[in-house]
Amino acid sequence: MLSITKSMALHGLEGFLIDVQVDISSGMPSWDIVGLPDVSVKESKERVRTAIKNSGFELRSSKIIVNLAPAEIKKEGPYFDLPIAVGILLSMETIKPQKLEDTIFIGELSLDGKLMKVNGILPLCIEAKKLNIKRIILPKENVKEATIVKGIEVIGINDLKEIVMYLNEEIEIIEDKIDAEIILNENNKYSFDFSDVKGQENVKRALEIAAAGGHNVLLIRFARVWQNYACKKNTINITRFNF
Repeated sequence: MLSITKSMALHGLEGFLIDVQVDISSGMPSWDIVGLPDVSVKESKERVRTAIKNSGFELRSSKIIVNLAPAEIKKEGPYFDLPIAVGILLSMETIKPQKLEDTIFIGELSLDGKLMKVNGILPLCIEAKKLNIKRIILPKENVKEATIVKGIEVIGINDLKEIVMYLNEEIEIIEDKIDAEIILNENNKYSFDFSDVKGQENVKRALEIAAAGGHNVLLIRFARVWQNYACKKNTINITRFNF
């Protein structure tokens, strides 16, 4: 049986929509993921298989093919664990398809079925809103970041068993609503400020530009060290900042 769920992935800082197509058929037991996946995506089949089993669902020995479309775009990261698991359970008729319309699934699965936080949720939500996606289902830890984008329903999930119960309308999960202003102001209090640094205007300007653009910075300080009053050599102290 063929099932299709929707997910998203990052290409640089831009999100793009992915169709996660899962087909389960009779034949020699196997599991293939196609659609230009990288190593981390290929490894998801082991995470998903074990997460489904440890969540109490039976995964019958079958031929499983997962296609991530469009195939010309390379797929990276653990974003597809959840949509692949949902697609498999949908093909097995464990999940009812009522709540899948205009819904995208994003999340990494641990081996016990819990959903783990993924990076880059904000640009994915921004792109989802542009595509008129109504609902996004993701790990509970990503809810704060996702709710910054208004106009899209955000559902935070703890584990695979919970999402199955939610999609089968056995439980109700209220949309998470968090004031974006509170989130944005949470990290605006610092113990130190650039006003405490005397001089070094060029360095401060470089750090400001790097922080604004999300770039890495490599600071190098040269110091002269005298040895035995005669020999001298340059030593380099290196500090790296990741923004």
